[in-house]
Amino acid sequence: MSLATTILRSRAVSALTSPHGVDRYLELVNPMWAANEVRARLVDIDLEVDVPGAARVATLTFQPTSTWRGHRAGQYVQLGVELPGGRRTTRCFTVSSPDSKPGDRFTVTMRANPDGQVSQHLVEHAKRGTIVHLSQAEGDFVLPDHVPDHILFITGGSGITPAMSMLRSLQRRTHRGRITFLHYAQSEDHQIFKDELAEISQQGYGIDLHLVYPEAGGRNFSPMELERIVPGFRDVDTWLCGPAGLVNAVTPAYEGSDKLRVEYFKPPTFSGVAGGEVSFAKSGVAAENSGDNILEQAEAAGLAPAFGCRMGICFGCVAIKKEGTVRNVLTGETSSLPDEQIRICVSTPEGDCSVEL
Repeated sequence: MSLATTILRSRAVSALTSPHGVDRYLELVNPMWAANEVRARLVDIDLEVDVPGAARVATLTFQPTSTWRGHRAGQYVQLGVELPGGRRTTRCFTVSSPDSKPGDRFTVTMRANPDGQVSQHLVEHAKRGTIVHLSQAEGDFVLPDHVPDHILFITGGSGITPAMSMLRSLQRRTHRGRITFLHYAQSEDHQIFKDELAEISQQGYGIDLHLVYPEAGGRNFSPMELERIVPGFRDVDTWLCGPAGLVNAVTPAYEGSDKLRVEYFKPPTFSGVAGGEVSFAKSGVAAENSGDNILEQAEAAGLAPAFGCRMGICFGCVAIKKEGTVRNVLTGETSSLPDEQIRICVSTPEGDCSVEL
C-alpha cells in the first residue's frame, strides 16, 4: 500500500471529508482515483454473438481502479451502472478472463437479457470510457489449489463464462492434466467464444472439447451420453454451470458422488406451496401467499425491497424472517427458525410467513 493510499484511508482524512467520504472528492478530480471504493472504466467491447432475433452477447474489458484486489477464475463481480433517470442498478456477472491480480484488466461476457436493464445498457448502449461501480470478486465456484488431473466442465448458454475463465487460467499455467469440456448451445451461430474454442479444438493439448448443438441434431444431455464421453464421470471432478434445465438434468446423474460443483446461471423456476398469508412486518402490508419467492411477492404487494442479482448469490436482498417456514429454491431445504436471515429472491414461503420488510 502506498503512502498516499495510507493517508487517504486514515481516520483524519475520513473525518475531514465526512459525511461524504474521501472517494466522493477524489472522483470529482478523476473517476479512476479511489481510496476505498472499487470502480472500473470500460476500455473495449467485442461482440461475441449477433444472431438476428436473439439477444446479443458481448465481452467487455474493464480497467479497474487500484483498489481492485483481482479475482480467481470462476468468480463473479457486481457491476453497478447509472441508468437513464439517475438510477444506479447493480447485477452480478461472471468474470470471463483468467485469474487476475490487483489492478489487472479483466473481462466480463454477458448476454443482453431482454429483461435485464444492466446487461442491456452495457451491451447495447455503453461506450468506451464508461465508468461502472464494482464489487470485489466473490464466489467459491473456483478450482482448488491442487488442481485434479482430470477436470470436466459441463456448461450451457452463457454458463460457459466461468468455465472459460478456468480453462484460460489452466492454459496460462500450462496445466498438464486432462480437461473435458462439454458445452450446449442453441446452434453454432449462438456459440460464445466460437473462434477461440475452434482454435483450442485444433490444438488439443489434453483438452477434449465437445460442442453440442441440439438444433443441428446434437444429442441432448443424458447420463448415458455423458458416460459415453467420460467413462466413470461420477469419479471425475466436475464443474457445472448453465440454465436451470441443464442443471436439473445433470445433477441427478451425480447422486451419491461428491465430485459435482454447481453454479446456477439462472435460478431454477420453482413455485412454492401457495396458501396462507405473507405479511411484511415493517410496512404493515399482507397478501395471500401465491407460492412465488418472497421478493416477487413483496414487489407484487407494492413494496420495493433492496435486491441485487435475483439469483441468490450476491446477498443483496437479505431480510429477516420473523416467523414461518421458507424453502430455499436452490437447495430445496426448508427452515422454520424465527428471526432468521434469508435471501428473499430464492426463498418461497410455505404457508403463513412474516418477513421484516
